[in-house]
Amino acid sequence: MAKVIVGLSGGVDSAVAAYLLKKQGYEVVGAFMRNWDAIANNDILGNPTLINDMCPQEEDYYDALKVAEQLGIEMLRVDFVEEYWEHVFTYFIEEYKKGRTPNPDILCNKYIKFDAFAKFAKENGADYLATGHYARIIHENDNHIMLKGIDQNKDQTYFLCQLSKEQLSNVLFPVGHLTKQEVREIALELDLNVAKKKDSTGICFIGERNFRDFLKNYIPAQKGKIVDIKTNEVIGEHDGVMYYTLGQRRGLGIGGIANHESGSWFVVNKDVNKNILYVAQGEENNYLFHNWARIENVNWLGDIKNKKFIELNAKFRYRQKDIPVLMRFIDETSVEVKALELVRAITMGQSCVFYDGDICLGGGIIEEVKRI
Repeated sequence: MAKVIVGLSGGVDSAVAAYLLKKQGYEVVGAFMRNWDAIANNDILGNPTLINDMCPQEEDYYDALKVAEQLGIEMLRVDFVEEYWEHVFTYFIEEYKKGRTPNPDILCNKYIKFDAFAKFAKENGADYLATGHYARIIHENDNHIMLKGIDQNKDQTYFLCQLSKEQLSNVLFPVGHLTKQEVREIALELDLNVAKKKDSTGICFIGERNFRDFLKNYIPAQKGKIVDIKTNEVIGEHDGVMYYTLGQRRGLGIGGIANHESGSWFVVNKDVNKNILYVAQGEENNYLFHNWARIENVNWLGDIKNKKFIELNAKFRYRQKDIPVLMRFIDETSVEVKALELVRAITMGQSCVFYDGDICLGGGIIEEVKRI
């Protein structure tokens, strides 16, 4: 009987994944990953209740422990706080200091869940590693093809784009062929304690709190000018350009400005060196739309032939619709992409992920954006 270690996060998806694998005849063991230490990582400012109350991560652990008990499987716990800080969080903060917007979930998958955790699973005798990601995988001899999850609204291949073929070789995604509603229904039928638990949103270690307050723990506030990019007029003051992201509307604290029409303002550019935040009015303003990007550190899961232009689909952010693009290689891990339509808020530091239909071909980091 093949042994599978399932990453039990304390959520409904991984719980149902464990159940399905047990039902299929695998020897199933659950394991909870602890990746964040709020006190050791100085994560108290803006969330003082962490000192006295149970950290949300600990609540998740006890939820996972209860799932394991209900399913009758062994439960392990492993600590990756140091690895997470070194490979994910340090990069996350350095990118924000540069005024970019990184995606820590992609790095967490690459370095923690499917590297450090995969090694832990192997050391504990597992033949396979499984998670509750909404993705599908086909293992054909030495070829491992990753496809979008059936539920297009929950598909998580975007976050898995930096995994190598080797990392995918012994991975199972048990819920990838189900919709979220179907997963919930299975959990309810089993009367699992997490059946009605709310989905986690945002960045895992932040939890339900203000993102700007969290960043202030690690990047000191530095007030500066908010400038209308169209007129170059100073119209407000910001707390620090690194706290804002392209396309952001809320939290700017501007409105009702003399000699300006009424309407929402949006972040359209940042000058980190001069500490200036540029904004423009209107969600559809021209400053937010681009159709060209340079992508670096591209990880390829599929075999892409290097020809002059390659027609593919791409996502420049999670849950974005597939955008038809023409791609050209600059070198083995760098490409330039021309979108066949204008795309809103392509953001440096985020990932561009490539698809051929449902097949995820890989992705890389957005390094440069312009309109041509």
